[in-house]
Amino acid sequence: MIIDKDYEKCSDEELIVRLRDGESAITDYIMDKYKNLVRSKAKSMYILGADSEDLIQEGMIGLFKAIRDYDTGRDASFFTFADLCVSRQMYTAIQAAGRQKHAPLNTYISLYADAFENGGTDTEGEGKLINSVISQSEKNPEELLIDRENVELLEKTIDKELSSFEKQVLDLYLTGMSYSQIARVLGRDDKSTDNALQRIKSKLKKAISK
Repeated sequence: MIIDKDYEKCSDEELIVRLRDGESAITDYIMDKYKNLVRSKAKSMYILGADSEDLIQEGMIGLFKAIRDYDTGRDASFFTFADLCVSRQMYTAIQAAGRQKHAPLNTYISLYADAFENGGTDTEGEGKLINSVISQSEKNPEELLIDRENVELLEKTIDKELSSFEKQVLDLYLTGMSYSQIARVLGRDDKSTDNALQRIKSKLKKAISK
């Protein structure tokens, strides 16, 4: 792609204004500029069970919609708006695919443990408690069987105890999103999303501690 050097000197918001004035080549420029954002999102969303290439395609659709719909007088920065549109487009596609499971059991719980350990709101020992369920190195078959049972217990808890909203929050939390990013994708406020995360942690910790 041949890049107009003049485009590189402009902010995204300025480019959108010029696009609205008829410079159609700007669409291709912005699509190319943000393709790595889409690929990064696709990698994080991949754990939800979708095909990476399909996610990239959906993400590019979301990016195109962001370019089409961005309002310089109403919305936040274009980057923030594009990030939201890409995430929503990918997550909607994943939901529409009707996947059977959140993710493979061990991967799901492992990522869940890592997220809680790094999330900054973990109660002491909780992350280690969850992580111990899937730590399978140097274990004998009996220990692995016990771990498998514990992981399946968590899956049952997720299916039975978590509300539809809580499952959505957990899905997106596992992709590495913060609670504020999750709130934007799901169209909810920060407080309700953070409260949902706390309920999820409490329910799963309770299941493991029984």
